[in-house]
Amino acid sequence: MEIPLLCYQSISLDKIRSCCSLPSSILDHRGFIKQKTLFSAYGFSLNGGNWRNPFTKTRCCSLHRGLQPRPKPKPSNFDADLAEAIGLRDTQIKKPSARVCSQLEKLVLYGRYREALELFEIFENYGGFDMGSSTYDALVSACIGLRSIPGVKRVFNYMANNGFEPDQYMSNRILLMHVKCGMMIYARKLFDEMPERNLVSWNTIIAGHVDKGDYMEAFRLFLIMWEDFSDAESRTFATMIQASAGLGLISAGKQLHSCALKMGVGEDIFVSCALIDMYSKCGSIEDAHCVFDEMPEKTTVGWNTIVAGYALHGYSEEALDMFYDMRDSGVRMDHFTFSIIVRICARLASVDYAKQAHAALVRHGFGSDIVANTALVDFYSKWGRVEDARNVFNKMPCKNVISWNALIAGYGNHGRGDDAVELFEQMLQARMRPNHVTFLAVLSACSYSGLSERGWEIFQAMSRDYKVKPRAMHYACMIELLGREGLLDEAFALIRGAPFKPTANMWAALLTACRVHENLELGKFAAEKLYGMEPEKLNNYVVLLNIYNSSGKLKEAAAVIQTLRRKGLRMLPACSWIEVNKQAHVFHSGDRSHAQRKEIYQRVDYLMKKIAKHGYVPENKTLLPDVDEQEQRVLSYHSEKLAIAFGLINTPYWVPLQIVQGHRLCSDCHKAIKLIAMVTRREIVVKDASRFHHFKDGNCSCGDYW
Repeated sequence: MEIPLLCYQSISLDKIRSCCSLPSSILDHRGFIKQKTLFSAYGFSLNGGNWRNPFTKTRCCSLHRGLQPRPKPKPSNFDADLAEAIGLRDTQIKKPSARVCSQLEKLVLYGRYREALELFEIFENYGGFDMGSSTYDALVSACIGLRSIPGVKRVFNYMANNGFEPDQYMSNRILLMHVKCGMMIYARKLFDEMPERNLVSWNTIIAGHVDKGDYMEAFRLFLIMWEDFSDAESRTFATMIQASAGLGLISAGKQLHSCALKMGVGEDIFVSCALIDMYSKCGSIEDAHCVFDEMPEKTTVGWNTIVAGYALHGYSEEALDMFYDMRDSGVRMDHFTFSIIVRICARLASVDYAKQAHAALVRHGFGSDIVANTALVDFYSKWGRVEDARNVFNKMPCKNVISWNALIAGYGNHGRGDDAVELFEQMLQARMRPNHVTFLAVLSACSYSGLSERGWEIFQAMSRDYKVKPRAMHYACMIELLGREGLLDEAFALIRGAPFKPTANMWAALLTACRVHENLELGKFAAEKLYGMEPEKLNNYVVLLNIYNSSGKLKEAAAVIQTLRRKGLRMLPACSWIEVNKQAHVFHSGDRSHAQRKEIYQRVDYLMKKIAKHGYVPENKTLLPDVDEQEQRVLSYHSEKLAIAFGLINTPYWVPLQIVQGHRLCSDCHKAIKLIAMVTRREIVVKDASRFHHFKDGNCSCGDYW
């Protein structure tokens, strides 16, 4: 879609219609923006078009909708004294004391919005008092500060009932109050019926539609405004560039960029940051960097935006380099900076860098910030440092539902289902309302740890007690829970009885259960369902291949291999890596390229002999889920075994080893690592494509089901 913004002095409406492919009725602003009075959005019936005195014979229809002001209480002695003090007793001239209005405005000035609205209740209870614009302006600020919809209705109704006549400034403030509190239906009515609009009015309503995600409506209003004014502020361009990013329309964004340059606002900080964000989200990181380089003053927001842009496209190392440049430039870093860096560290699997970011976060005074700390909880949970995640969580003075979800999911991923359920119950006791992500986290924890009874209780409570409708991923957790107990028929019945079409995750959970319990027929059925949904996903074929191999069905296994070759699906080399002294060391199966290869292979051979004395016998019948057959022949030197040997050689005996690999752990390595952890008395954490495995004292947190 091309939006002709370059001829900004005069734009033909017909040309816009043809280029934007929008219906003519949409762009006919004479037809959809009517000249009415401001307060008719709430249903005021006005006689005539006289704006100067619209409330002489009006009644607010919201009274009939149950939105009446609070009932006037019977005056107590205290109320009577208060009324006399502020000059409201025994007088027909209803002018409140300037002292009370001043007090209300001061409360707002110091951010005590709730107290200001409580003081405003005095005027509501006695009614009919004429306040000045500055007091109404303060009340608008209080409503915006609290994002209080009831407050908006109270203030607005009071204005209407007491004949307040807003000027252009107050009309815009009233509009902004509705927009900021999310009351876009009322805001749009107010805007359409404003007797006079300026650029501030247009900017406010356009920004409201963009914040709501209604980008096409924002563009429609922008084009109408452009025709009327042939002008726009830097904030307007920034807002519309944000809309272009929301629609993924880089062409519209480029035209807005060109227009902003011609109007002399191209280097404005808001426009520049919006452009960097837009180009990044639309896939043009080079253009984003060009805009960043042209910024005359690189602010914190500008740096954050370009770093986030690189991170968004997977350029984690480049994003980290940009962060170091930001630090060296002397620009002040904020909590968003550190949140971005922590997420980059999560992608790089770098605990050391994350710890540095954590220390810098505290050093810069953001140790209690909810966004940054939630990112830390998420990072530590995802990379095997659950205790560190819990410590961060416990020190947070304020927690939101995302914070709780991150730690619950962390416990679940590490096989600590009891801790996850306990934390979930603490969340409920703290009166935090769970959402669908919360239930996914706790149900996953139950399925990973085999907490069948508790899992079913929570699953049934979702819709019954918390009005959260179960989704496909919640059903997949319950299918895995049934499959873990060997109840494959019940798992299949749950799939068949789901209130929606079964998804690939649901069939994959059943297929995994069939592999573990060697149910050939049902596994074949589940695999065929997956083939139709994900014909190019290699893992589905390999799981079925493992089922055939373990069942001795060599002919069927050969047929699966032929299917893989016919489709051109090749099993990729397995890869594992370990970070030692802030440096990642990568290993492939049978890899002999490492500088310490001699020591590594000697240590692997020594470990194999030692665990053989404890009953280890190599397996030869099971393929890795996404690696080739040649690697199966170097079973003793799988990539994870080489990484563990390297870690044992190069780290102190008290440091847990943490291995990351891109494939699912094979059963032979799983059995071997349990015994290696026992004979070396080391804790070994392996994060594979399925989940975390905590090996300690000959046991694994997954309970041998993965």
